[in-house]
Amino acid sequence: MTHEDYMREAIELARSCMPNGDVPVGCVITAPDGSVIGWGCNRREAAGQATAHAEVEAINMACSAVGHWRLTDCTMYVTLEPCPMCAGAIINARVGTVRYGAKEDKSGCCGSVLNLFEERFNHRPRVYGGLLEEDCRALLEEFFQGLRKI
Repeated sequence: MTHEDYMREAIELARSCMPNGDVPVGCVITAPDGSVIGWGCNRREAAGQATAHAEVEAINMACSAVGHWRLTDCTMYVTLEPCPMCAGAIINARVGTVRYGAKEDKSGCCGSVLNLFEERFNHRPRVYGGLLEEDCRALLEEFFQGLRKI
């Protein structure tokens, strides 16, 4: 599978959380062999939990799959630039690579507001933005336009 294929999976996960009123964010984590070992979607509204972000759900599942908390050689595909909490979870889980779709001008921590991965933390993942950015952005726009009609 290609990077785009994994991001398309993340986009479908993001789409699945929209009926619950959650902002559509999806995340997939792959092992070094390319197998999907974690996935999640934003479920803050559905779960009533502030930490129920796609990245956190995917990290928890991936850690369970590998049997420990280090995801050093894994790749995360997420439809929206991670927020401060998720960037912190990425650092703490030692995720090796992050590939995200759309920028998040209000809370993005891969360079939009700040770049937590350039700070003096003990881990710095490789970060690539803009993967299927238009598709990721279109899903967010669809969601927020729907809210405005209510």
